[in-house]
Amino acid sequence: MAAGPRHLPMINGMSDENRNLPWLICFAVSQEAKPFRAWLKKGFPARVIRTGIGPHNARTACLAGLSRFQPAAVLTCGWAGALNPALGFGTVVFQADPTFPRAGDLKNLGAAPAAFHGSDRIIATAAEKERLRRETGADAVEMESQIIRDICRQRGVPSATVRVISDTAQENLPIDFNAIARPDYSISYFKLAAVLGRSPGKLPALLAFNRRLRQAAEILAGFLGRFLA
Repeated sequence: MAAGPRHLPMINGMSDENRNLPWLICFAVSQEAKPFRAWLKKGFPARVIRTGIGPHNARTACLAGLSRFQPAAVLTCGWAGALNPALGFGTVVFQADPTFPRAGDLKNLGAAPAAFHGSDRIIATAAEKERLRRETGADAVEMESQIIRDICRQRGVPSATVRVISDTAQENLPIDFNAIARPDYSISYFKLAAVLGRSPGKLPALLAFNRRLRQAAEILAGFLGRFLA
């Protein structure tokens, strides 16, 4: 479905009817969104929502966001794990609907086209990533975009996935986050403390990974700011 009725003039890939509607930008967790919120002070016509981790949370939040804001277009953003060995840390990757406004600008600004696999669990090891790459042919893995974009297509709202590589295909996560997650995928700090109590040597790697996540979120925020500008 096109962004607007066919008789309306199109400007920069968006109809006059939709130009004043906000972009809806979805992040799973606040740590992904925090660096980008500073860009919103520049007055971009965008609304940010936090969906929570995983397909179920993403469905609930996306439906609420679409109903509340009636956006012109939707971006589903955040971290992604690389399945393609050629994708390095900090690479911004994207996949967009044919009707997505200014889709060409995503590539022109330096994002790499990619195929995404939607997972219902956190992919923690290089071996798992290699298996998924072999089975799906996808370039990157994450947990929310597939359901968000399915809903957007059903509602006739153009959407795109724009994410940043937080961990490469060759690396393991410092711990298996599935083992310390609650049913809603939030972290159980009791379970985390138990894991670190058994394996205190994991703490430096976990702290280093957290710094990398912040750096990746800042890279993505800068990219999104340039795109919306």
